[in-house]
Amino acid sequence: MHSSPLTALCPAVAETRTPGPYPHPNAQQYPQPYLRSKGRSTRGLAVSFTLPGDVRSALIGRTAIAAALKAHALAPYIWPTTLAATELIAVTTRMSPGKELYVSLRHRDDALRLLVWDQHPHHVELDVATLCETRRRQALWLLAAVVDDWGGEWGACVAGPPQRGTKSWVLLPR
Repeated sequence: MHSSPLTALCPAVAETRTPGPYPHPNAQQYPQPYLRSKGRSTRGLAVSFTLPGDVRSALIGRTAIAAALKAHALAPYIWPTTLAATELIAVTTRMSPGKELYVSLRHRDDALRLLVWDQHPHHVELDVATLCETRRRQALWLLAAVVDDWGGEWGACVAGPPQRGTKSWVLLPR
């Protein structure tokens, strides 16, 4: 079987060819999202969006998250959060190529929580489920190092009903 960096990580998913990168990889030529904070809310930052299941979505998610953090005066979180979002989005799109994913970013109680939910199904066969989980964790080695350095936590679990799929999350304390 042909293997490339863009093939699916899950052993149960057939190899999927992903289109090549954008013809112009310079991100500065694309419009930047503009998010404006509506004053100081006691609820804090709350942003959610859906992205297409394509590895190029990592740039979109990273840009939107950076803009939201800047708009809510959370600039110290920009670097670790955008790196975490990029890693989670890129890996989840490789777990479920072509399927949409949901991204949620919340700031509450002096901590930032990033959630990426993908539609990757739970495997019934124990061997396949173990291999799939191992591949996901190995692919997120950089995320693990950054979150550990910031004193945070991360993980992945099966999404609870009524959702299906896998939730990957990062918690970064202040």
